[in-house]
Amino acid sequence: MSDAAAASTADAPAKGKSKLVPIILVVAMLGAGFASTYLGFWSPMSLMATKHEEAPAPELPQVQFVDVPQIVLSLSGPAARTLVMTVKLETDATHRPEVEHLLPRLSDAFNSFLADVDPSAFEKRGILDIVRDELATRAVFVLGKEAFSDILITEFRIQ
Repeated sequence: MSDAAAASTADAPAKGKSKLVPIILVVAMLGAGFASTYLGFWSPMSLMATKHEEAPAPELPQVQFVDVPQIVLSLSGPAARTLVMTVKLETDATHRPEVEHLLPRLSDAFNSFLADVDPSAFEKRGILDIVRDELATRAVFVLGKEAFSDILITEFRIQ
């Protein structure tokens, strides 16, 4: 019997340690899962979410800009003043050759409009928007509505 009592006392510490190992592993795994989620490596919600296939984005037309030759006009009036203006037309690749071909006619339309503007009007507020709209109207007369999408005034100064 003494052998049986000695064997049971020797197994007791081994059984206590063997019960502690799974608990330590579970705690370590929970800590690692929390840390990886907290650091952003993965998300539990992404595992539950359904996969949605994204439709490919429609290809946008390639915008191109055509430079109109710089417009330099002498303004009438008692003081010698000069209007310097640089304009770009926004178009696409299919209409660009047409716009470039009609640039002399477009420059003539822009120059004739700007020459007829009263010099005192250039000192008023909002004149740049009015000029842009009027240039767009002249561009529609010369090019048509489909040939360009916008007019950009990149320089406007009166010296």
